[in-house]
Amino acid sequence: MKKNYLLFQNLFLLAVLASFMVCCVSSKESLSISSDEEQAFKQVEGDTITISSDKTEYEIIIIEPGFNVWLNSVAKPKGYYSQSFLENRNYIMVLEWNNRVLQPSRFNPNLYELQIDYARHIDYGYEVNYKLYNYFIYFQRKYNQRLGPFVPRI
Repeated sequence: MKKNYLLFQNLFLLAVLASFMVCCVSSKESLSISSDEEQAFKQVEGDTITISSDKTEYEIIIIEPGFNVWLNSVAKPKGYYSQSFLENRNYIMVLEWNNRVLQPSRFNPNLYELQIDYARHIDYGYEVNYKLYNYFIYFQRKYNQRLGPFVPRI
């Protein structure tokens, strides 16, 4: 009887281990990069995008080659996401971004140079949230980074 119990216990552990391995392998999604996106990533001339809101006097300046091309050719159009969706995702990604800025020995300081001042209780408007969210998606896909638990998809 004890042998059967040990055999069952070992089979159960093996099954749990196997299912864990399958989950880990299947959760790694590869990002498929379109030719338009590839072209945007290859840009060498610096795009300068200013993200601002007259309402809040909030401004972010992004100097990133290819971002403007990517935003206009690859990103989902304005209105695709709700403002609350963008705000929630931006908040999560800003927290991770700022965390990485504070750890230059662990994260590439050339990628994470400056902190982003983004407060959850301020309404920055749709335009600011839309461009900031899309910059995070662009950044994650171009530099193969993850700023949260979500796969950066288009």
